[in-house]
Amino acid sequence: MSTTPPPGDRIAKVIARAGLASRREAERMVEAGRVTVNGKRIDSPALNVTEADAIVVDGKPLTAPEPPRLWLYHKPSGLVTTARDEKGRETVFDSLPEEMPRVMSVGRLDINSEGLLLLTNDGEIKRKLELPSTGWTRKYRVRVHGTPEDSTLEPLRKGISVEGTRFQPMTVTLDRQQGANAWITVSLQEGKNREIRRAMEAVGLAVNRLLRVSYGPFRLGELKAGEVEEIKSRVLRDQLGLAPDMQPALTPKKKPQRRRR
Repeated sequence: MSTTPPPGDRIAKVIARAGLASRREAERMVEAGRVTVNGKRIDSPALNVTEADAIVVDGKPLTAPEPPRLWLYHKPSGLVTTARDEKGRETVFDSLPEEMPRVMSVGRLDINSEGLLLLTNDGEIKRKLELPSTGWTRKYRVRVHGTPEDSTLEPLRKGISVEGTRFQPMTVTLDRQQGANAWITVSLQEGKNREIRRAMEAVGLAVNRLLRVSYGPFRLGELKAGEVEEIKSRVLRDQLGLAPDMQPALTPKKKPQRRRR
């Protein structure tokens, strides 16, 4: 019996590379019957396809993938990091420049958090950057109400469990007291839901501002709230170690900061 794998790539990977969805979202699309290959509807993502196959998603032919691109975005507080919000709240994607292609966020920042959010047009890059094995450090500036001592933060440095969820050890530095609030720098390599807020609450501190200042090698820098900046192709290639078939566009285009309506 032959053990040679079939040619091509898994259907979900191909959809993700085309920028239509993340790989996990693409798998759900397939399972929901929204994808056809060569005129036949499929319901399992365990299928390899090649360039010779005609793929249709939601009635539209799948286009060839664009070169992978990555943007830094300074997310303001008050926006949700979802494509659509069931409560009708404004999303990150509503506020992007009109000329931006369809993009996906790398991870999320909750509605009350702000700062650096990475955006990409490529589902495989999104998956790569979100994997725990990537090991990239996320750094935050956190403002809490109260006058904590450094010892208050020690449980966070050792790792803490909150309502059955285990948070890995964080690097935590008490920076300064500012009136009734204190500023703390927190670095972690996870991205669990509301991790910093929940961990701070567990040691008796209420977060009233949370700003992400870096994600791996990418930094917020002087980027103002609502602004977008594309990563240069050389930096993207070097930092992500892209395979030859995933080379970025040669020259990132400057995008005006005009908001979508």
